[in-house]
Amino acid sequence: MEERKIFTYEEALATFPRVQKLTAAAVREVEALVDDVRGREEMESRRRELESAYQAIVQKWVEEILTIGCEVKGMWLVDWDSGDGYYCWCYPEESLGHYHSYEDGFRGRMPIA
Repeated sequence: MEERKIFTYEEALATFPRVQKLTAAAVREVEALVDDVRGREEMESRRRELESAYQAIVQKWVEEILTIGCEVKGMWLVDWDSGDGYYCWCYPEESLGHYHSYEDGFRGRMPIA
């Protein structure tokens, strides 16, 4: 079993620009995929191709985030394990400014003072 990475807030902040950049790039890729589609008819005829491309973009993003040592908790939602909870960020937030306990999850997010 792989040892989980524990981050101080400073360590999490140091990795944040990379996480933010990787996430923004993945979001742009997904948006470009959808922007290329002209109407419902094309969407239906290309459904499998588009779903496959979407899954590939998301999977690549997940792998890149995991490589940093973070945890992916949802679509464009990243947590840094602090040892007693998580520093939490969700695209397109501008900063790493929230924390939640292991038990509370995203709904229990509190601003980091």
